[in-house]
Amino acid sequence: MVKEKTIRAAGGVVWRRTDDGTVEVVVIHRPSYDDWTLPKGKREKSETDEQAALREVDEETGLHCYLGPELTSVSYDDARGRPKFVRYWAMVAVSATPREPDEEVDEVRWVPYDEVAALLTYRRDRTVATSLRTVLPGV
Repeated sequence: MVKEKTIRAAGGVVWRRTDDGTVEVVVIHRPSYDDWTLPKGKREKSETDEQAALREVDEETGLHCYLGPELTSVSYDDARGRPKFVRYWAMVAVSATPREPDEEVDEVRWVPYDEVAALLTYRRDRTVATSLRTVLPGV
């Protein structure tokens, strides 16, 4: 049997520092999977991974961001058993107002960094979120 071509995807760990110094991270809830995850999505043929990451974060959260340092990447088989490779970047939002809910993403939430691992559904997302520490010492 021939292995399917790996799906390329990209996303971001969008973060901000509140007035009291707390670092918060954006997570999304997808009702079709009933999961809490980091914003990400498939790369289109005409774009780079970096462009895909910015587009997907914007589409899923409504937050316009700028790209920071690259974080941990993950590989796994998706729900249909297809191989998937996802690159992530630290991102800072230029706009801070999350988008309105819809059928794809029904909630966008800023979560204190210390609480994000407990909320994320997938271990791979926890690994990515934890890698923010490599670019934000003291988090």
